[in-house]
Amino acid sequence: MSQPFYVSPEQLMKDRADYARKGVARGRPVVVVAHADGVSFVGENPSRALHKVSEIYDRIAFAAVGKYNEFENLRVAGVRYADLRGYSYDRSDVTARGLANAYAQTLGAVFTQESKPYEVEIVVAEVGVEAADDQLYRLTYDGSVTEEHGFVAMGAAADQVTAHLHDHWSADLDLAGSVRLAVAALQQAPGPDGTGREVPPEQLEVAVLQRGRPRRAFRRPSVDEVRVALSGG
Repeated sequence: MSQPFYVSPEQLMKDRADYARKGVARGRPVVVVAHADGVSFVGENPSRALHKVSEIYDRIAFAAVGKYNEFENLRVAGVRYADLRGYSYDRSDVTARGLANAYAQTLGAVFTQESKPYEVEIVVAEVGVEAADDQLYRLTYDGSVTEEHGFVAMGAAADQVTAHLHDHWSADLDLAGSVRLAVAALQQAPGPDGTGREVPPEQLEVAVLQRGRPRRAFRRPSVDEVRVALSGG
């Protein structure tokens, strides 16, 4: 009788992490930038129907890279969590921190218990009354949570994109400035020839949690608004 094939737990976790990491790295990048007017989300996405950035609740939004069906399941679960908590208690009890903790439990359970981990990386953001109250939480495929400050980059060439954000971000950016910075950072990701490339407005998905809007802070600027922002107008 043959012996069953044995893989150590350490090797199994490493293999799963490598698998998920490679899947995330194949995704088109997404950048999240906090600024004086709120929080901007900018990503490469030629599809007009399949969104990487979505509203979760009044002042909370979600951005993701990786496999669409997997992060869409997480988005739907987040909306249900927020609606149930807001209905059962109070709308102010729905926070980005609580949602990030719920996502961390789900991602951690999938990573350790299921045969295949989720190939996703997500950001949960909440805009506050003041800029100091803004919250950005980054979650990876294994359920790890990191509170970020100022900006986050996910997906392909994340290191190059993050380096550009680190060198050029400032807290006093306005909405248009944050979009220009995000697009300039996205263009640091190498194209087919190994160098940076242009990303036209039509290939961008842009959304914002705009401070000062009544109750629901989330909105999607039009392509024309994005084009004006990129032109510096």
